[in-house]
Amino acid sequence: MPLTGNPVPAPYHDYEALLAAESGEFVYPELNENDPAAMCYTSGTTGRPPGVVYSHRSIVLHSMATLIGDCFGINSADVLLPVVPMFHVLSWGLPHAAVMVGSKFVMPGPMLDAESLVELCASEHVTFATGVPTIWLAVLQLLERCPEKRDAVRGMRVGIGGSAAPESMIRAFDRFGVNVIHAWGMTETSPIASVSTLKPHLRSLPEAERYAQRARAGYAIPWVDMRVVDDEGNAVACDAQAMGELQVRGPFITGRYHNREIDPQKFTSDGWLRTGDVVTIDSEGYIKICDRTKDLIKSGGEWISSVDLENAIMAHPSVAEASVIAVPHPKWAERPVAFVVLKPSMALTGKQIEEFIAPHFAKWWLPDEYVFVDAIPRTSTGKFLKRALREMAAKTRETTP
Repeated sequence: MPLTGNPVPAPYHDYEALLAAESGEFVYPELNENDPAAMCYTSGTTGRPPGVVYSHRSIVLHSMATLIGDCFGINSADVLLPVVPMFHVLSWGLPHAAVMVGSKFVMPGPMLDAESLVELCASEHVTFATGVPTIWLAVLQLLERCPEKRDAVRGMRVGIGGSAAPESMIRAFDRFGVNVIHAWGMTETSPIASVSTLKPHLRSLPEAERYAQRARAGYAIPWVDMRVVDDEGNAVACDAQAMGELQVRGPFITGRYHNREIDPQKFTSDGWLRTGDVVTIDSEGYIKICDRTKDLIKSGGEWISSVDLENAIMAHPSVAEASVIAVPHPKWAERPVAFVVLKPSMALTGKQIEEFIAPHFAKWWLPDEYVFVDAIPRTSTGKFLKRALREMAAKTRETTP
């Protein structure tokens, strides 16, 4: 019988009943390591999202790379909680990694609110959890409001990816005894391709420099090659200043999309994946995600990073979330506009936000407008949906005399 006591409606099946109906020993089929094992679709913003096929070999190699100590350092004593769905890059590949080393694996189900997640961490003694920044912003706000819940997460490791984690978030979690591991990847990279753990000789850096380094997207994990190139295809300087497109290749990085011709806009002639992420890279090999190429703001011929502005705004103690988009401008081509969600019972003006972030940016970087909203639209995987914000801004301009 179903655990709920109610019949399972067709065409679904009760999992426990299916297991109980089976008998005998499972015989593993003979498979070629290069056979397809799974396929996920990208979040494509235009047209039909392309599929990315993962082979048995690529999944095994990706799992091995994420298990090592200088990546996520997962072992059999860990209890894993991925707050990312299986349809989104196989839950970041963590189910396979957990099975490989025998870790306990906890699935959060549909209850992804901060209260439910913190309770789950406590009841299941979670040691490592993953998710996008918006998930952990909500958890952080709960911990700030309810100090009695902090013991539930103390000592945990949290992998954050999908978009850049603000430095202020990493600092705040440190205060609660939670170690944030910043990571970068995409559907096409299986997905983890870089992590930001501090190399031994960087651990003695001054505090501000350590946090700045941890807020970067990190360095390539084993088997991943990275390069950063300008518009002409030339390698940019490894000075943490020069920006270029990040390109990657490796045994678990796709070379083409399912049932599609190789697109030169996505793959170079010499076999590198064009990620569409604009980054800087430093002399240690750590990359910093400045923006997606489609989200960079070009104002007066100069580039503005929406990610840097968002992270600076979210560092304000009264701000819960912020997302920055480009809007058309008759003189400067594009200008930044910030959408801001305040924490409960907080009051703030655009001028106060500008005064807070102004010391960190040139004047022409500062947003032209601060729009206060109740919530920022999200994609199915929890990322900010900037397309919806652009549509909102466009409608506002159409109705403004």
